[in-house]
Amino acid sequence: MDELVQYLPYLGMLVGAGVVAGFIAGLFGVGGGTITVPVLYYWFTHIGVSPDVAMHVSVATSLATIIATSLSSSHAHEKRGSVDHDILKLWGPFIGGGSILGALIAGFMSGDAMRLFFGTFLIAIALYMLIGKDGKVLRESLPVANVQRAIATFIGTFSSIVGVGGGALSVPTLAACNVPMQRAVGTSSALGVIVAIPGAIGFILSGWGHEGLPPFSLGYVSLMGLMVLLPTTALLAPVGAKAAHYL
Repeated sequence: MDELVQYLPYLGMLVGAGVVAGFIAGLFGVGGGTITVPVLYYWFTHIGVSPDVAMHVSVATSLATIIATSLSSSHAHEKRGSVDHDILKLWGPFIGGGSILGALIAGFMSGDAMRLFFGTFLIAIALYMLIGKDGKVLRESLPVANVQRAIATFIGTFSSIVGVGGGALSVPTLAACNVPMQRAVGTSSALGVIVAIPGAIGFILSGWGHEGLPPFSLGYVSLMGLMVLLPTTALLAPVGAKAAHYL
């Protein structure tokens, strides 16, 4: 019980992160990990979890949260006809395989390496948003199937390592290949489920019995963080998806 009490002052922060993460997940077709990973990391380090372990737990818990977020978001987009099932069938197995690979790689990485990886990822996305040309199409259609499979594997691997749903990579990739933006967002939200499930399972297995984990953990996945983030992200994702079709 004492262990639970020390979590309470930070629960409001997690609830707020879940609200924001859920809304942007539906709006942009992402998993929300760009919001939840830093907040979870702050939370865990402030309750005494080692920074080296805290990053792994933050990424793993974010991926577990993204399962519900992406399911909720993709369902909302599916009702509006914006999920491309042909892309989903082609990309899905390779996104999932890449996610498992990413979780295995992350298990061998130090906390410092994962923080560097995550920070570099955010800076790269920020630079792309800052200097990229709005609506620029690089191709009139998606490349051949084998190239798409390679792209999907990379997105799955990278997304699992940094604890995101992959939308920050898959949405601009699809849009650059002339996929309409609403369809790119909807399809990416569905792909987020395929990133999150094997990635979360991989982190549970790789963290099983690891020393220094926070209380109430399943491998690297924090059940306490999950219980707070799941309902808020899942409830707000359809709101973001609805907003995406009005913007």
